[in-house]
Amino acid sequence: MTRVLFVGDVVGRPGREALARALPTLRDRWEGFDFIVINCENAAAGKGMTGKIMEEFLELGVDGMTSGNHIWDKNTSYPILEEDSRLIRPANYPRGCPGAGRTILLRNGKRLGLLNLQGRVFMPPLDCPFRVADEELKELQADGNLPILVDFHAEATSEKKALALYLDGRVGALIGTHTHVQTADEQILSGGTAFLTDAGMTGGHSGVIGVKADSVLPRYLTGMPSRFEVCEDEVRLNGVVIDFHEDTGLARGIQRISMPVELS
Repeated sequence: MTRVLFVGDVVGRPGREALARALPTLRDRWEGFDFIVINCENAAAGKGMTGKIMEEFLELGVDGMTSGNHIWDKNTSYPILEEDSRLIRPANYPRGCPGAGRTILLRNGKRLGLLNLQGRVFMPPLDCPFRVADEELKELQADGNLPILVDFHAEATSEKKALALYLDGRVGALIGTHTHVQTADEQILSGGTAFLTDAGMTGGHSGVIGVKADSVLPRYLTGMPSRFEVCEDEVRLNGVVIDFHEDTGLARGIQRISMPVELS
């Protein structure tokens, strides 16, 4: 069996601190993980990544990092994407964008394929995630069966479920990200693929999807730009634990996590 912890969008300093504080407890509760994967596109003050933050995550034992549309918000992300395959971006961005959309993680003799895709419904226009998934899976599966985890960074629940059904039996798990709101529909589809519409968010939950309410409301009230500030209250870690069969790479179990975390 291969056990993977996937942590939903880590937002700013509160999210990073929550991850650091929660991991020892989660490791004890689950008797360890073979791989830890996080979505990190909001890790640097809510948008993008930096090399320093990546080092923080690696020191915590994070094995791989997925992202989404906000990975481009800080150009400090670009060299990391080019130089370190442990950070990936959605594979259906056009050729010429920094980085890659897939990787294979190796740890203690085990392998985990990681694929990142981005939706097109209510999102910027990109290449078709369904067709790109077909192409990327050929490469990931070239050396035989292995567990493959797909982070589908998308807005629409319908698009997420559609892609999960399209890939059912071909990947071990498809977990949605982007909305920052954890859903309660974890399941293993008929073909053996674990699915959750959205893993949720790791960070402050008292505001609006990780942002302080008083920095968001002026935009809704006036229509004018406002500077968003990361929320620091009611901090939670949201994520999911997936168990994969060693022989087939398909799912044998999936369980959501929504864990309150006290910060000093």
